[in-house]
Amino acid sequence: MKFKKMMAVTLIAAMTMSMAACGNNETGTTSGGNAGTTDSGNAETAGTESADAGDTATGALSYADITLGEDYTDLTAEISMFNHRTDMDSEEYGGKNWASYIADFNQMYPNITVNITTTTSYADDALMHLQAGDYETIMCIPAVDKSDLSSYFISYGDLDTMKGEINYATTWEYGGEVYGVPSTATTQGIVYNKKVFEAAGVTEIPKTPDEFIAALQAIKDNTDAIPLYTNYAAGWTMGAWDAYIGNNATGDNTYMNQKLVHTANPFKDYGDDTHAYAVYKVLYDAVANGLIEDDYATTDWEGCKGMINNGEIGCMVLGSWAIPQMKAAGDNADDIGYMPFPISVDGAQYATDGADYSYAINVNATEDEQAAAMVFVKWLTEESGFSYNEDGLPVAADSTETKLSFDGVTFIQDEPSVAGEEDLLNEMNSESELNINAGGDTKIQQIIEHAANGDMTFDEIMEQWNQSWSDAQESLGVEVTEE
Repeated sequence: MKFKKMMAVTLIAAMTMSMAACGNNETGTTSGGNAGTTDSGNAETAGTESADAGDTATGALSYADITLGEDYTDLTAEISMFNHRTDMDSEEYGGKNWASYIADFNQMYPNITVNITTTTSYADDALMHLQAGDYETIMCIPAVDKSDLSSYFISYGDLDTMKGEINYATTWEYGGEVYGVPSTATTQGIVYNKKVFEAAGVTEIPKTPDEFIAALQAIKDNTDAIPLYTNYAAGWTMGAWDAYIGNNATGDNTYMNQKLVHTANPFKDYGDDTHAYAVYKVLYDAVANGLIEDDYATTDWEGCKGMINNGEIGCMVLGSWAIPQMKAAGDNADDIGYMPFPISVDGAQYATDGADYSYAINVNATEDEQAAAMVFVKWLTEESGFSYNEDGLPVAADSTETKLSFDGVTFIQDEPSVAGEEDLLNEMNSESELNINAGGDTKIQQIIEHAANGDMTFDEIMEQWNQSWSDAQESLGVEVTEE
């Protein structure tokens, strides 16, 4: 596979980047269990006692056939997991950390050692691990083409079966097989400090771009808080804005995965404060009107958590995964709220619910490692309470437990791509270099730069994007329709 193709990211993978949470450590490792060998993702394990469930041959292992606490209880194995949650390496993390989860898991499976490694640059590092061919037993799926999933990971089972086990089973489905189990599920909105909005005199949640900009202006006029904190310097946080141009801005759950690639000039002004134009214009207008931090180049991702907790920041555009981190960053957890993105479609508001990063299992791992990995993934999904603890939506199909709700907002899930076009958005993103919902941080940073410098109007930026999109459609021979 060419490196360019590998970096041509998928929609779902990149959505998880915008949802992903990062901590303040460059790398970290957490271990648990009693097995005594070192695992590098495909090393031999310390024991090979036969398992109780299913056939452990590669590709024949079945998620649905595993009964936790009964199957594989005698299995001795050492596995590794690579992910982005560096904040959970620390004992200081306000929620439950990795060490605590592993300790709980080892009460049920004492002979499975789990070594967890994290990094703040996960999106890039994970691709490098895959390209090198030496990667961990369990990974959060990075930005790979769906057609390549079986080259890297084993199937958990067929789609029909997995729909009965987990929600969002289609997220990493290809050819009728499911290769990813979501770590948690999230929605897209704005994390905010309720007391700051109250002090500014904002008594109702904004439902339109104009109402939101007015609320930010009220915060600037009536409080000492930064109205909207951009997190420009972090880079990866900028990609969060892409996640709102689908369901949130159109109310159409076929738009992102089916219509966008075929739409002519998708960044045009639709004239009704909807679609991508309205989403990105919120950011441009906030910057142009001085409603952000004084120096966007010096924003601090770790520092902003405590700042919003103590009322120094009014709001930030981030996925719901950010809620527990902001609550844990100080003594004012009750002040942290979450609002829908301020766009209404024909008077109604919508929000996407979807999978965050999804766990996948190394196709090159030994049979015992794959079995141990699948047990750990199923335990995280069904027994650990991980998604609930992280303010996520339920992943296990039979669960309804969640702390998250948007009153008066309709949750909708993106429909998958049509058959034969699973990787077309990847190709469009690569050809246009816009990377919509695919780690396109730079283009969002450029919105901030141009708005601050006043050297390009918002319409000029959107015209450039439309031209790049149109050129990519022509180059790839994509059929174009008017929206």
